[in-house]
Amino acid sequence: MLEQIIQSLNDLREKQPLIHNITNAVVTNTTANALLAIGASPIMSQAPEEVAEMVSITNSLVINSGTITSASLQSMTLAAKTAGELGKPWILDPVGAGATSFRLKSNQQLLQYKPSVVRGNASEIKALFTNANEGKGVDSSSTSESTLHFIQEKAREHQLVIAVTGATDYITDGHDIYKINNGHRMMARVTGTGCTATAIIGAFLAVCDNPLTAAVAGLTCLGIAGDIASIDCPGPGSLQVRILDELYRLDQSTIQQFEQVSTLRRSCH
Repeated sequence: MLEQIIQSLNDLREKQPLIHNITNAVVTNTTANALLAIGASPIMSQAPEEVAEMVSITNSLVINSGTITSASLQSMTLAAKTAGELGKPWILDPVGAGATSFRLKSNQQLLQYKPSVVRGNASEIKALFTNANEGKGVDSSSTSESTLHFIQEKAREHQLVIAVTGATDYITDGHDIYKINNGHRMMARVTGTGCTATAIIGAFLAVCDNPLTAAVAGLTCLGIAGDIASIDCPGPGSLQVRILDELYRLDQSTIQQFEQVSTLRRSCH
């Protein structure tokens, strides 16, 4: 996987894919800058009058439900439907899926359009796939052995890649499970770090044939950037800017030095 991560980053910077983002108001600037820093070209568009056309001219789609409304759900649904019809890869970030009934139902509606990847914390992923409104907001819960079995089972059932992010990230396509230990605890103090992870995975979806590779590459690159940015960093404000710098500076030797990716192979019962 290390060679695939490096090659994917090279491909991303060479092709500079257009990434269509329908994201939340809190993180629009942050995710756009992160995409630019790593080498992609972001387009932030959610007007229902243009989203279908926008999907048709971009290379991948990112849908983030962080500040979802009835109006934005209309745009998200149209974009997801169009991506499916055109065979464009897309990623769903079900922010706070278990917090309210509206969020849960909206994200489950979007799930029906078969995203390539779903990324969230453990609470969000569990809510999305179990119809459980637990009211946990966007806070992450711990990832247990039962959670790993659960995401593997759901990834196979829905034929997609599931990425659960937290102190340790886990990604599965229903067969292999990848474990990533990159990243720093201070990243949890920066608003939109998870949303940035989703956007970066979306960028890699545009250049990777395999969504599993895209998810692992995206989370590894962001995690490494966070590791390096945290060195002698005084606080989260500086960290946010430094992460952008490190995404821009990321190269083969840095990935080889800092990557902490391992594979777990588990049978799905």
